[in-house]
Amino acid sequence: MYPAGINYLPLALPFFSILVGAFGFLILFLYIGALGYAYEQVGLSPRAALLALGGSLIGSYFNLPVAETPAREIVSGEIVPFFGMRYVVPVVVNWPGTVIAVNVGGALIPGAISIYLLVRKQLWVRGPLAILCVAIVTHLLARPVPGLGIALPVFVPAVASAVVALILSRRQAGPLAYLGGSMGTLIGADLLNLNRVQGLGAPVASIGGAGTFDGIFLTGILAVLIASFSSGGAGAGSQPEAGTGPI
Repeated sequence: MYPAGINYLPLALPFFSILVGAFGFLILFLYIGALGYAYEQVGLSPRAALLALGGSLIGSYFNLPVAETPAREIVSGEIVPFFGMRYVVPVVVNWPGTVIAVNVGGALIPGAISIYLLVRKQLWVRGPLAILCVAIVTHLLARPVPGLGIALPVFVPAVASAVVALILSRRQAGPLAYLGGSMGTLIGADLLNLNRVQGLGAPVASIGGAGTFDGIFLTGILAVLIASFSSGGAGAGSQPEAGTGPI
């Protein structure tokens, strides 16, 4: 069993509050009916999308440990700045080493949604291609940060996934942006950089957590905006074809 330090908010509270505020604006736009059709284009009903994004925010606090590296000098209780963001290093005592963990809100929930979109939208070619392209970009730009683990400039996943998605398919740009931005970031920035974690002094190296969660979360919001602008002018009151409605 790991002590309570395994669970913590991935961002300093003022920066985490910005993500909460962005989520609040989405709720407002959905309430007035401005983004309902865009969510349908992505492949989720507005209710399911809000549950997913809300679950990501809440789930970002929780990390599930899967492995650990040999004990080294561990950083504790600091705020680490990186590319304009401030990330939290939890307070730990008698820590075993760097714990490799999977973040619920930044990895498990986006991963489950990505699998659903891949199957529902039948993106068997464009989906993996979007993931591959974003993974290459994020892998090249991700950096090991002492005390934190692997970090990525916050807007890289969103910008890279938007460009790739619009190039691959304007009609399916929304789900492609989500697939590329979430799975591409998890693979390129986190999984392919696990070998660089040892020796950074991070108590927890969280896949989809501090360092990459903010970028993955913003990608989910951006995917909806892309769908809204790339839906070819369809009205908010348009209905999907029978049998194809989102969950």
